[in-house]
Amino acid sequence: MPPIESTTAVLVLWGAVGYLLGSVPSGMILARLMNLGNLREIGSGNIGATNVLRTGNKKAAALTLLFDAAKGAIVVLLARQLSGEDAAQLGGLMAFIGHCFPIWLMFRGGKGVATYLGILWAVSWPMGLAACLIWLIVAAIFRYSSLAALMAAGWMPVVVGFTDRGEMFMLTAVLCIAVYIRHIGNIMRLRKGTESKIGAKSAPE
Repeated sequence: MPPIESTTAVLVLWGAVGYLLGSVPSGMILARLMNLGNLREIGSGNIGATNVLRTGNKKAAALTLLFDAAKGAIVVLLARQLSGEDAAQLGGLMAFIGHCFPIWLMFRGGKGVATYLGILWAVSWPMGLAACLIWLIVAAIFRYSSLAALMAAGWMPVVVGFTDRGEMFMLTAVLCIAVYIRHIGNIMRLRKGTESKIGAKSAPE
């Protein structure tokens, strides 16, 4: 079945679908189901995989990472199949915004890194692979999840510039800016040397 033309109404629809799916708080749900406590009272109070890891449950952290990434990827893949590339990229962007500002949690969500990676994998798996490799290398060397995320997001618009996927530049640039804005506190702590490393049981607010 050919994709439905991406009219304004169709784009609005996929934007809404992306936002609502992105708003599902995977970490909070898993923490409750697995009796890990209230994530708001653990570590940084964030709902993402890095903070779930501070509960000491690696399985829960891995599942949170997987589900948060899937939120972005599913919207992109469905929207592309049904309505084309514009709808896919908009749906992915709105899934990221939904994760960061979920309606179910009074708009207090996560940093969006896993959802960002899921979006990249679905839009272009080589770009997703590149972002994951950058994250893994930086995280392995410096042990800072935030620094790894900032480096991965920062390099993606540059990487896109050396490919034939120019239509991805705006998406990666907007997501890069959004990731940096969501990590302003982390950037300040990195500069001060007070940022918590991966696996630490506690973290500054």
